[in-house]
Amino acid sequence: MSDKSRFRLPFLKSSPVVPLVRLEGAISATPSRFDRALNLAGVGDALDKAFTVKKAKAVALVINSPGGAPVQSNLIHRRIRELADKHDKQVLVFCEDLAASGGYWIALAGDELYADAGSIVGSIGVISASFGFTGLMEKAGVERRLYTAGKNKSMLDPFSPENPEDIERLKTIQKGMHAQFKALVKSRREGKLTADDETLFNGDVWLGEEAAKLGLIDATGSVRAILREKFGDDVRVKPFGGPKKSLVGKLLSGGASAFAAEVEHRAAYSRFGL
Repeated sequence: MSDKSRFRLPFLKSSPVVPLVRLEGAISATPSRFDRALNLAGVGDALDKAFTVKKAKAVALVINSPGGAPVQSNLIHRRIRELADKHDKQVLVFCEDLAASGGYWIALAGDELYADAGSIVGSIGVISASFGFTGLMEKAGVERRLYTAGKNKSMLDPFSPENPEDIERLKTIQKGMHAQFKALVKSRREGKLTADDETLFNGDVWLGEEAAKLGLIDATGSVRAILREKFGDDVRVKPFGGPKKSLVGKLLSGGASAFAAEVEHRAAYSRFGL
């Protein structure tokens, strides 16, 4: 009997396969100081390939990200949902060390969300951070010369005094972005959230167990344990893509260091981000 004939025998079943894509790093269109950027251009091909595995009933995503650019977060989220609908695949998301802010935005693409008990989850908010150098420049005898066409072109310039109108404009943009984030959470976690808006959407973060109680994730558990529970002990994971970490990026992959990465991330954006 040939190998092909044996393969076609109905009583010889192959092990179930679950494609897995790792989504790691700060979300940005350009690389960060510590690692390669997580963006659609970098993970789109891996996602496309993972969802085209015909016999797979589900695709697993492992997320380890402190967040970042809102648009890239939404682009990745949207691509995942489009592929899931097109190929009729269930999406299982596993939050690793950190799925915060834009990282959680991407995680919401999952039909089911899991995390470790010690994972850091949440940060549903928008941040802007910068510095003002006007006093320092004055002491140093430096004169700022700035020319624009369009009065708002220099909005939030760190070398100019703060303008109340600029601040109000920034807050309006942040509120709009925050509203989009909140709407997405409520839509994707409909019927599962157990706390009020003030608790969930104030930018706070929670450990995995608390996030499960709040309904931000479905349960705590590891990739291996959950996949074996759903698909049997013989389930095989087939990895696709995933950027390689730099040396410094690897050093930041621990639990406490992941929280430090979130703090550093919050201070990194001179305009605004998730």
